[in-house]
Amino acid sequence: MKVKIIPCLKDNYSYLIIDDKSNNSCVIDPSEATPIIEYLEKNNIKLDFILNTHHHYDHVGGNRELKERYSAKVVGYIDDAKRIPEIDITVKNNQIWKEKKFEAKVVHIPGHTSGHICFYFFNEKNIFTGDTLFSLGCGRIFEGTYSQMFKSLNFFKKLPTETNVYCGHEYTLKNSDFCIRHDPNNQNLKNKIDKIKEKLKKNLPTIPSTIKDEIECNIFLRSENLENFSKLRDLKDNF
Repeated sequence: MKVKIIPCLKDNYSYLIIDDKSNNSCVIDPSEATPIIEYLEKNNIKLDFILNTHHHYDHVGGNRELKERYSAKVVGYIDDAKRIPEIDITVKNNQIWKEKKFEAKVVHIPGHTSGHICFYFFNEKNIFTGDTLFSLGCGRIFEGTYSQMFKSLNFFKKLPTETNVYCGHEYTLKNSDFCIRHDPNNQNLKNKIDKIKEKLKKNLPTIPSTIKDEIECNIFLRSENLENFSKLRDLKDNF
């Protein structure tokens, strides 16, 4: 399996997970259809499934066109079935979603939205976190509570540290500015910022990160209690 990063809209990322042997694929959070179609057609890849982490339009905007063009099945969280367009397959918390060669654990991670989930492809150690965990950040809390988001973020700290983190947006540099302001003596963070700037100079994505990097550098994952996390989240909202 390989992961192809597809930049979409202004700063979104969609992800194609491709089975090299069959050229079958699934797409995570298609913000828009056109760049995904272009890559599929150019590389003769078949799209079988559309996986949505949550219902926001910048993560589901390509659902309908991709479904119509490729007869792909849309997969989403059962409690968001009425909010995810064109949904075909509903999944539950802690369910193992398995189709063809694709296998992922579905984990409910509320906070950003009430029905937010992530897809953890445990065999490949890749996790697709939508707008809950960003590289050096976390999502705004729109529908959930601080407690829910704090609990959701703590889930990620239990994963193997080598797990690759694929998030929904290219927010890394701005997130790093916030982290270094509140954690100025963190040498791991300083080293990561250098690497981020090197990638951006080459017009490369800063994604994926790793769980190890996030535990060492992400100020929100480094928060030891709910009170501290809540204060930081409020500060970030106005940063």
